[in-house]
Amino acid sequence: QVQLVESGGGLVQTGGSLRLSCAASGRTWGSYAMGWFRQAPGKEREFVAAISWSGFTKNYADSVKGRFTISRDNAKNTVYLQMNSLKPEDTADYYCAAGPRGVSSSGSYYDYWGQGTRVTVSS
Repeated sequence: QVQLVESGGGLVQTGGSLRLSCAASGRTWGSYAMGWFRQAPGKEREFVAAISWSGFTKNYADSVKGRFTISRDNAKNTVYLQMNSLKPEDTADYYCAAGPRGVSSSGSYYDYWGQGTRVTVSS
């Protein structure tokens, strides 16, 4: 079992920055790929970014490429999502996810999900 807890969401103005954290627990967490997804009100969940267990492979959605950075610190059991140049369209609930099948933009690759943290970007 892997437990995930997100933090770091909040209200920020357009152009601002936030750093989300996802604290993980569980014996096999360090071998899992991690992903960040988001869901805006009235919209479907969408992929944001993912990182391999080693941190060597990273994927990003086109909408966040160049603005968001995913990273992980396996010694601290934590994955981060640094979000810069935020836009109102980034407003959503952000979820981290963990899975053993490698980096993917598909939610079906991830077995464990956190409860989410809300990000609101004001215009």
